[in-house]
Amino acid sequence: MPSHEIRSAYEAVIGLEVHCQLQTRSKVFASDAVVFGSQPNTNISVITLGHPGTLPKLNRTAVEYAIRMGLACSCEISRYNIFDRKNYFYPDLPKGYQLTQDKTPICRKGSVTVRLKDGSHRDVIMNRIHLEEDAGKSIHLAGEPDTLVDYNRAGTALIEIVTEPVIRTSEEAAAYLTEIRKLVRYLDICDGNMEEGSMRCDANISIMPKGSKVLGTKVEVKNMNSIRNVQRAIDHEIDRQLNETEKGNAIFSETRTFDAGNGQTYSMRIKETMNDYRYFPEPDLAPLVVSEEWLESIRAAMPSLPQELHRRFVNDYGLPDYDAGVLTDSRETADYFEEVCRHTKNYKAASNWVMTAVKSVLNERNLHINDFPVGARELAGLISLVDSGKVNHTIASQKIFPLMIQHGKSAAAIAEENNLLLQSDGGILQTLINEVLLSNPEKVKEFKKGKKALLGMFMGEVMKRSGGKADPKLTTELLGKTLKEI
Repeated sequence: MPSHEIRSAYEAVIGLEVHCQLQTRSKVFASDAVVFGSQPNTNISVITLGHPGTLPKLNRTAVEYAIRMGLACSCEISRYNIFDRKNYFYPDLPKGYQLTQDKTPICRKGSVTVRLKDGSHRDVIMNRIHLEEDAGKSIHLAGEPDTLVDYNRAGTALIEIVTEPVIRTSEEAAAYLTEIRKLVRYLDICDGNMEEGSMRCDANISIMPKGSKVLGTKVEVKNMNSIRNVQRAIDHEIDRQLNETEKGNAIFSETRTFDAGNGQTYSMRIKETMNDYRYFPEPDLAPLVVSEEWLESIRAAMPSLPQELHRRFVNDYGLPDYDAGVLTDSRETADYFEEVCRHTKNYKAASNWVMTAVKSVLNERNLHINDFPVGARELAGLISLVDSGKVNHTIASQKIFPLMIQHGKSAAAIAEENNLLLQSDGGILQTLINEVLLSNPEKVKEFKKGKKALLGMFMGEVMKRSGGKADPKLTTELLGKTLKEI
């Protein structure tokens, strides 16, 4: 571990490059299908493989998805776009170059606001978002001398989201990635699944003396398949660079890989420079012009975004900041909550039910909220049943709610059919109260002598005898009156 002295003398500088596979049905420059899990080398064509005489054609939906992300991040949208060839050789890059955007990224600048664990907010400044195609996949089977190549993924539409080197800690990096994943899911342009590789992150990490204006030599870390592993890799790489600096060793610009098993990074190759890629405009693609009309049509179709919904939930529904954060974690959960609120004015109760009982069932059964068997109107009906005093929360959550999930009936119908409505008949309740007090004469004497806490014990006994169905308010009134008269 680096010493306290060197830790206090240096600060980390982090920039992230996030690749998101766009959920288009076909590839970005060819009509080949995009399907995860297909048999190897079945979703390919002569265009994907770059055969002589073939011509690429740009996927309009991919462009619209990229613009959506740019608008969500307050970027400037480039009206005139040129695609470029980025030349490098990997076995899984069938053409020997990648089609990407160099000088004219479709989205420039912008920022993403992140929320840190201490409740503070930070704006992560972005450099660009550009469109490009993905490479194929090299497969290294254990014990086999050869590497297999699957080109199914080659040509899949990607956006690369590049930050400025403004991130200072692994916590900020994790918060940023969490927000990016949330945004692409809200926009329905990428599933954000890092384990399957549809969202990938490279971290550029360097250290510099505190207060310095000159950035240190950056090291790029690849091959991280979760937000937690990105955080671990950054922490390890910062410590490694501090240790090397403490020993007097120079930091080399290189590409490193992260081993999730031992939490360490390892050198892969010396980092390429921009000149190594020999960028030049793609001669087979005409410039892409984004008209004002097209841009405005995309803007008009944008859904409500997490930050906007968070503000609305706090300001319009009066929810605590924590509730708003949980409910806006996914677009579908936020939509479900708002639908419940269209049928009830008890917004806090709606929030509590969605955050606890509903989420618990979804997690236990591994369900998506769109497949949740209790509709928003039905959940609002259950809330209304509690608010009206016809059932208490315990009966609602432990008996009625599970039966609603099982049978799909309304809360009122289940309560009626299963005799779960609170007992509000004063005569029946008085009989139960009399039985409890007659069974506990010594406790009654203690209560009369001033031990008022026994009122709770008497209430509990009445509740037991009623099967939990005694109306609490009426029971409290009758019990108090009866004890006074004894």
